[in-house]
Formats: sequence, C-alpha cells, structure tokens
Amino acid sequence: MEPDFWHDRWAKGQIGFHQHDYNNHMQEFIDRLEVKPGGHILVPLCGKSLDMLWLLEQGYSVTGVEISPLAVEDFFAENRLSSHITDLPDACLYTSKHLNIYCADFFNVDLTHIPHIDAVYDRASLIAMPADMRPAYADRLTSLIPAGTRSLLVTLDYPQEEMDGPPFSVTPDEVRQLFSSRYSIEPLHSEDCLVNEPHFKDKGLTRLDEHVFMLQKIP
Repeated sequence: MEPDFWHDRWAKGQIGFHQHDYNNHMQEFIDRLEVKPGGHILVPLCGKSLDMLWLLEQGYSVTGVEISPLAVEDFFAENRLSSHITDLPDACLYTSKHLNIYCADFFNVDLTHIPHIDAVYDRASLIAMPADMRPAYADRLTSLIPAGTRSLLVTLDYPQEEMDGPPFSVTPDEVRQLFSSRYSIEPLHSEDCLVNEPHFKDKGLTRLDEHVFMLQKIP
C-alpha cells in the first residue's frame, strides 16, 4: 500500500476508521500495560486519534507516527494544541508538551533517538495494513521496543470478501501467527460489535467481531 493511498484518503475525508471518542477498550485495559504516569507510549499510524489526548490526560508521554501531514495538522488544530515543528531528514516532527508526532513513513523513519518506549497502543495500525504488509509491520514494531514491553492491540475480524479494507480483517489466528514466536499473547476481550457500527453494516458486513490482546515481547 503506497503512501499516496493514505494521502488520498485523508484529502477526500475518507476516514471512516477515525473514532470521534476515546476507545473504551483502551480505557478499560490501559492498566494492563503496567506503565506508570510519565511513562512513554508509542502509537504507530496514529492518524488524528483522540486516544492520544486521553493518554496525555492520564499523565503519559506519547509518541505517534503518521504518514499524512493533513492528519497531523488536523489533530493539533481540532484540539487547539500548539506545536513546534522540526524538519528532519526523514520526517517532520511536531512537538507539544509530552507529545511527539512524527509525520513520516513508519517503516522508514529513524526512531532511534526517541525516549525509551515503555508500551505500545495499537488500535488502528495492524488493521490498516493489507495482509502482505502485516509481517513487515510486526517485524518493524518488534525492532523498536525492548524485551518485556507490553502492547495493547485491538483488531477487527469480519468476512474480508464482504468489504474492502482498510480497516482490514485480522483474525485471532493471524495475530498468533504474526506475534507468537516473539511475544506472549493474552486475549483480553472479544465482542460482536456490528450492532454498534451501523456504517459497517451499511457496507454489507454480516459479522464484525472486535478482539483485544495484550502482547508482551519475550526476552
């Protein structure tokens, strides 16, 4: 999936994946990350997610990575946040209090100089990737975090033939295939959420399950 795909989606406002409220699973299970206030949470492919605001309100430091400049600019404008912008060789870095957002390609941006990553929050990253890109995403994420790091992962599971992604369907079996050799995996929650997502039903979906996992990188 080329960067132009995402630039086009944001330019046309085709962002049905964006949630207009905090994610309830994040709020319910954030303590399972075992990160103290002041700890640093990575949010890959962050878009303009309001979840970053909630994490900041809980006292965490947040680093996001997002390829679309429009998404990053919207995040700061819509939430009335000021930012300092620094041009880097492979990114444009937006900095606010306890928040860094790299406008860059997650697969290529240099993140070696960011603070120690204490946890990862992924509600819309893995499911944004088509199947052939998910192994590379798992490899890239694994390379960024130290052993013992916990990740809160939220996925959607539906008959892929009924709808074109993103968001794409990622089954629990695929989560295990992608991560089990390098992570312990604990299922935290599963629910049928189609009744609460009428826009997906309008697209023709007959089933939509949401799954929440806790991943911990094995030493």
